[in-house]
Amino acid sequence: MKIAILSRGENLYSTRRLKEACLERGHEVDIIDTLHCYMDITSSRPAVRYHGQELPKYDAVIPRIGASITFYGTAVARQFEMMGTFNVNESVAISRSRDKLRSMQLLSRKGIGMPRTGFASKPDNVKDLIKNVGGAPLVIKLLEGTQGIGVVLADTAKAAESIIEAFMGLKANILVQEFIKEAGGADIRCLVVGGRVVAAMKRQGAEGEFRSNLHRGGSAEVIKLTKAERETAVNAAKVMGLNFCGVDLLRSNNGPMVMEVNSSPGLEGIETATGLDIAGKVIEFIEKTGKTARARSTKTRGQG
Repeated sequence: MKIAILSRGENLYSTRRLKEACLERGHEVDIIDTLHCYMDITSSRPAVRYHGQELPKYDAVIPRIGASITFYGTAVARQFEMMGTFNVNESVAISRSRDKLRSMQLLSRKGIGMPRTGFASKPDNVKDLIKNVGGAPLVIKLLEGTQGIGVVLADTAKAAESIIEAFMGLKANILVQEFIKEAGGADIRCLVVGGRVVAAMKRQGAEGEFRSNLHRGGSAEVIKLTKAERETAVNAAKVMGLNFCGVDLLRSNNGPMVMEVNSSPGLEGIETATGLDIAGKVIEFIEKTGKTARARSTKTRGQG
């Protein structure tokens, strides 16, 4: 097969591992810098051009689109879909997952467990917004934040009011969320590929840190999932429409709760913690699914 990886850097761990997995299985692979693509948008023959030349026909594309380039990255992914290329994660699904508010609403509609969450632009009563998610302590998140940036724990109602008002003064979009104390500063990252969990790890925040992100000094270890956790991760990926994603869960007294669904999960932390070949699982999925998917084109045909 001829496979393209959309990525900003060929030396990034995840990109490099996906390339290695392609080559190990005898596939041709090109790494394409997403921002250097430009599109020929025509009704009869849509194309993607790169460094002055039209890109060849690919059997599949793997989008590694960072949060900072979501708008342009999804436009490029959509163009490949319009050309009939099998996209591991379609543009519509990536857009859904990147909009934290939209993704929470979609998960809620399907009955997926989540912390109680509030969203407002200019609430007349900040105290009522805080009360409605269970009061302090609570978590306040920037909608556009990544890797734990823009996530604040407010220990008291007064602190929560001050932080919310400060964010609103900056015209920032925020979520106000119930704090799951029993999680103990840990979460579970589940890697879902093709509708099943292929790996899972527990991420524990550094001492005194409630955020468990490895980028913030957290540690990782292999964990055995419960049936409910496995089902929750698979269902969350399905609701988002993602074939390859990371689903972050919290263990709460009310069962597993989804914190986020990541459409471009990093592979380094989970491959290191588990010793598993996750990149290989992604390529195996393409091998099994790509031919059938190409026959019927992509689910959305680039629409939406």
